[in-house]
Order: sequence, then structure tokens, then C-alpha cells
Amino acid sequence: MRIAVLERRVAELEALVRDLLARLNQNASNSSTPPSANPLGAPKPVVKKKSRRPRGAQLGHPPHLKQLLPPQRVQDTHVFAPQRCSHCDAALPATAGPDDPPPTRHQVLELPPLLATVTEYQGHARTCPCCGEVTRAAIPRELLQHSVGPRLTATLSYFTGCHGMSKRGVEEVAAVVFDAPVALGTVCNLEQEVSAALAAPHQEAVAAVRAADVKHADETGWKLAGKLCWLWGAATAGVAAFVIHARRSAAGLAALLGETIAGILCSDRWGVYDRVPVERRQICWAHLKRDFQKIADGGGPSVAVGRAGLRIVKKVFAAWHRFEEGQVTRAQLEQQLAPTVRRLNGVLIDGLLGADPKVEAFCDNVLVLEEALWTFVTTPGVEPTNNFMERLLRRAVLWRKRSFGCWSASGCRFVERILTVVQTRRLQGNNVLDYLHDALVAHRKGIPCPKLLGKG
Repeated sequence: MRIAVLERRVAELEALVRDLLARLNQNASNSSTPPSANPLGAPKPVVKKKSRRPRGAQLGHPPHLKQLLPPQRVQDTHVFAPQRCSHCDAALPATAGPDDPPPTRHQVLELPPLLATVTEYQGHARTCPCCGEVTRAAIPRELLQHSVGPRLTATLSYFTGCHGMSKRGVEEVAAVVFDAPVALGTVCNLEQEVSAALAAPHQEAVAAVRAADVKHADETGWKLAGKLCWLWGAATAGVAAFVIHARRSAAGLAALLGETIAGILCSDRWGVYDRVPVERRQICWAHLKRDFQKIADGGGPSVAVGRAGLRIVKKVFAAWHRFEEGQVTRAQLEQQLAPTVRRLNGVLIDGLLGADPKVEAFCDNVLVLEEALWTFVTTPGVEPTNNFMERLLRRAVLWRKRSFGCWSASGCRFVERILTVVQTRRLQGNNVLDYLHDALVAHRKGIPCPKLLGKG
């Protein structure tokens, strides 16, 4: 009897040691730990073997040449024309003839002194020569409402929302670069004005993402007055939307995508996304790769499951890359991955029946979602990973690390709205600053804001 008790205790302690070692071995390759937080003993990042090819562009590589700006962007042109023939020294005509080739062109870009224009409004007073009463002309109220014009307001908010500059940094840029000193409180007020101007475009983007046939979604931590909250993001190929919510729960996801989620959703395996039926989901294979790596690095009886899973992941990505490069058709992709689908099912069942409770739970979870692993094979517009959304969230992550979040709910509204506009305009290949300016002008005039998803 005592021997049986001791054997059970030894098994418990061995499981505990495996768990502690697995935690100790966690790094960026087998968990969500960022590379910057890797422990000292973590494996070094994978370094590609040095190529034998020479440095620089290779033979046949298309050149990336400097793009000349169109004539309407040129402010000053200097013409160099030959006066005498280099062959016979004859005089050459001053103007180009119909047979002359076009001139060679070289453009130099330069900034003029960036001094903000200052407009002063004066309300003069006059003394009546008859009764001595002093009458003063009032400056129109609409002029007194703003001390910073829409272009400068848009520019300062662009520095904050697109490049994550601090408010003090923006204050310094305004003074040093534009010779337009503004108070720190003014920077905050301008952000709130921009936030109000972008309320309608933000709602437009959220509605577009909700209605999309295929969308990516992810979430990352944020801070509100030092308290943890969550920034949710969802995006399609041409629009991105962000919402900050207090919870990493179904309520947070509903705040972004609505109570009923339409279309196909690409995400990780966080339980809140289970609201979407498995046939309308795509599970991220990059996360799956890290999970298999964690199992392989954890030792114990499930190492074979982790290694087999990594081999399957490698085959899946190789097949997908061939499809992306046009080497195979979608029908061929489906045919090539059919054996891999069956093989993964077998590996997951092996893990489910193994002796490691954590691996068993992992395999059980993936088996429930197994159909959602292969949506990308048959459905156009769906990718095997959620990297697209994670890249869009990266700007917010860097902003959070620099600013430690927001100190007011209104600050959170500015973050979600400016990120939505910035990332959507970038996805569309359109100018961010021009849109911020136009939105501010419309807001100050009390007219509808330009459509975020319109042309240009």
C-alpha cells in the first residue's frame, strides 16, 4: 500500500518538474513571449546560412529606381542646353526640334523653412468724439473657437496617432520644427477635437468590417488609468477597425464585431472566438506552430507529438507558399494537403491518448476546431495565419509600450479612432494627413465628414 502511494507521489512530482521545466523553457519560439523578453538561456534566433551570392541586387532583379515627381509638383526648373555640336562644333538651335530626344532629368527634394503662418485678428476700439463712449468691435465668435488651424492640428495628431509620439514630443516638434509654440494642454485639446472629427469615420470602418465576408481579428492589452483593458482589432484587405474595451471577453468582441458575427473569421484559438461556428473560422497556423514547438521542447512522453506536429506545419506552409507563387492551383493545393489533413488528425489523437494531461487538453481543443484549420485551402481570400492582423496591431503595441496607455476614456476614444483611420488609409494606399485635414475642416464647419472608404 505504501509503495503505491509513493509511486503516485513520484508521478505527481515528475509531472510538476516537467511543468516547471516547460515554463522555464518558454521563449518566443514556443509561446507568445516577445523576442525582447526571451530568457538568457533561450535559443538564439534562427540565422540564415550565409549565401554565396554577392551582396546587392542579383542579375535579373528588377531595379528600384528613384521615382520622378510629376511636372505639377516641380516649383523650379533649370535648363541646360548645348550651344555647339560636339562633333562638328556647329551652332545649335536654342529650342528643341521634333527629332531631338527628351531631356535627361534630375530632381532634388528640399524643404522650405517650416514656419507656420500666423493670422492675427484684432478687435479695435474707437472713442466717440461727442459723448466719449468707447465702442469696441468684437472678433467673431467662430474665429475665437480655435487657436490652431486644421492643417497644423491634423499634423500634430498624425505624429501622435501614426508614430506614437508623446504629447511633450509633439509640443517640442510644434515649437522647433514649425516655430508654432503650443501649450501641452493644447496638444491634448487638439487630440480630442480630432477624435470628435473621426467619430463617424470610425463607425463607418467598424460597420464595414462587421459586414465583410472575410476578416481577421486579434486583441492586445491596453491601459486605462493604470488598469488593464483590451484593444480589439479587426481588418479586411482594405479597412481596419479598433475598439478599446474593459474586458477580454465576449462583450469586448461584440463591441467590435457585433453580437452576431458574419462572414469568416481568422483568429487564434482564444475561447471567445468560439462564438463563430467552426465552419466559418480559420485558425492561425503560426500559433499552432508555437504550440507544437512548446510540446517538443517540454520533454516527456509527448515529444514525438510535438515533433510530428512541426513537420506537418512545415508541409502546410510549403504548400501554401507554392500556391501563393502561382506554382499550383487551388485544386492542386487541396489535393496535395489531403494526406497532411489525415496525418494531423492521427497526431492529435495520439496526443489525446497520451500520458501528458496538458498535451491531452491541447489536442482535444484542436480536434474540436480541426475543420477550422483548413478553411484557407478551399476559400479564396482566407490565409492560414493571422499575421495580417498582428502586423496591424504592432503600431498599437509600440504606442502602448511608450505611453503606458491612456488616463481617460476620451483618450481611449482618440486611440481607437486615430488608429482606425491611419491603418485604413495605409491599407488603401491613400494619404493619411490629407484625410485628417479634410475631416477637421468638415467638423469645424459642421458638415458631414468625408467618407473614409471613398476614393482618394
